[in-house]
Amino acid sequence: MTDVMAELREALQRRIDVVTDRALYESDPAAHLEKLKAASFAVDRLAAELPPGTDPQLRHFLERQSYLKAIDWLKAREGGK
Repeated sequence: MTDVMAELREALQRRIDVVTDRALYESDPAAHLEKLKAASFAVDRLAAELPPGTDPQLRHFLERQSYLKAIDWLKAREGGK
């Protein structure tokens, strides 16, 4: 797996972690939104850096914001780590 794909997997997981952080959302919605924006920006930046020839299915998941499916796709390519 390329460095970009490994970084993408980490960024996707961070974004999902932010989305599911109900404690932060309830205690400080503005901070939650800022963390979500930053995590989303990282995902978008890394998706734009994917090399030509990247599997169209991964691109489809990213374009449709099917991030759990994208993580599963990436895990399958790195041996399920």
